[in-house]
Parts: sequence; C-alpha cells; structure tokens
Amino acid sequence: MKFSGKNVLVTGASRGIGAEIAKVLAGYGLKVWINYRSGAKEADSVKESIEANGGVCAVIGFDVSDEKAFVDGIKTIIDSDGELSYLVNNAGITNDKLALRMKNEDFMSVINANLTSTFTGCREAMKVMRKKKFGSVVNIASIVGETGNAGQTNYSASKGGVIAMTKSFAIESATSGIRYNTITPGFIATEMTDALSDEIKNSFTSKIPMNRFGNATEVAEATAFLLSDNSSYITGETLKVNGGMNMA
Repeated sequence: MKFSGKNVLVTGASRGIGAEIAKVLAGYGLKVWINYRSGAKEADSVKESIEANGGVCAVIGFDVSDEKAFVDGIKTIIDSDGELSYLVNNAGITNDKLALRMKNEDFMSVINANLTSTFTGCREAMKVMRKKKFGSVVNIASIVGETGNAGQTNYSASKGGVIAMTKSFAIESATSGIRYNTITPGFIATEMTDALSDEIKNSFTSKIPMNRFGNATEVAEATAFLLSDNSSYITGETLKVNGGMNMA
C-alpha cells in the first residue's frame, strides 16, 4: 500500500488490536507513535518488536480521556516530526452492566473514554492536518455500535456515536484534503477471548457466517487500507470487519 505521509499516532497501542495496528503500519514504512495510558512495559515491548523488524517508532504515554494530555501529546509529535499525517483512534474501555443496574457515572465513564476522546483526537488532527491539506484518520468502533448488545448500553452508545461523528468530521474536512473513516470489528481473537470456554466460543462463532473469530491482523490491514493512498476517494465510510455477522 502507498502512503504519502510519514507518521501515525495509534492510541491504545500497547496491546491487542492497537498493538497489531502499530506493527502493521510500521511494516508499511510509517513512523509509529505508540500511545498507552498505563501499560508502559507493554508499549515498550511493542516498540522492541517493531524495531527488531526494521521499523521506526516512539512511545508516548497519556490518557486520551484527558483533553489537555491529548492536545499536549499531539504537540509533542509535531515538535518532533513537524507533522502528523495519520491518526488511529483505537483506545477505549468497557464497563459492562445491565441498563437497570447502570449508574450515570458507569455510562459516562465509557462515553468519555471512547467517544469524547475520539472527538478530541479528530478535532486536534484536523487542526494540524489542514495546514498541509493532507491527512487520514481511522476511528475504531465496534459491531455493537451498529447492532447494540445486552449489558453494553454505554459501550454501544459510545461506539455508535463514533460512527455518526466520523461522518460529520468527514463532511467538514473533505475540502481540506483530510479523510475520516470508521472500522467496526466483530468478534476478534484477543487475550480476553482466549479465556472463554469452548462452549461460549462455539455459541459466538455459530452466529458468524465465516464460522470463526477474526484476528487482530485483519483489523490492522483494514486500518492500513483506509489510511493509505489506496483509499484516496473514500471518506465518511464504515468498514465492517466482522466475518459477515452484520451485513446491513
């Protein structure tokens, strides 16, 4: 894939899907800024893996739900590299409870971590990228932002909000040469899913037409495509990486 920019910030990149996105993008020749909130050791491990394969990267720690910290983090990147070409808003949390048991603070904690932080990243990226009239942003949402899910009212709302918000950013920034797109992963094999029993895994896969969980690399490659010049006429779109589980 072709990339005209030189660097990318991936939030929540110390483990899981974010770490794989960082590794894949480094493999395409981008300098990757690996963001983490609390997993400094894990972020350093991702950095070592990237550098061992000839990639270029840097680790930057801040909490994406802290607006000032996010703004300062992007400033650090600009001071170092002179630009920010690409952004992947991947960081997020869950706080699952049935709606009847969910307090407002349970709801808002997820909204702030997943939706408000993505807004901050998208806004600050636009400020920086429009100076060069070039940039691409990919927001990692979720299939539950499209379908809903019991016990995840807060998470579903946050990810559904990301999908809708991305479209608005895409409209506002199109004439500035900046593209915004969303990816909605379905069931992806991670450390969390590895801990599930075979019975539970089978109950999930039975609902997936491809009859398997996805893997982090498949999400990472889809992310790379939407960031790259190969998707230069695509903006405001939602790419479903879910094995056919939700085709609507």
